[in-house]
Amino acid sequence: MKRWPSLFAERCPKCKTALEVSKSNALQGKVVKTCPNLHYQKEYHPALETYIEHDDIK
Repeated sequence: MKRWPSLFAERCPKCKTALEVSKSNALQGKVVKTCPNLHYQKEYHPALETYIEHDDIK
């Protein structure tokens, strides 16, 4: 049963580690997930109904 969470976890395209939720705003519905090694960032914007992806964040 331990394999199921790893199947659905979003991963960094460079280092393949699981993304962590770094910032989230429940009132706006905005969720920001980042790689622990700062290779990749993924933001969900409910107004746009899409994800915005950034590489090599600092």
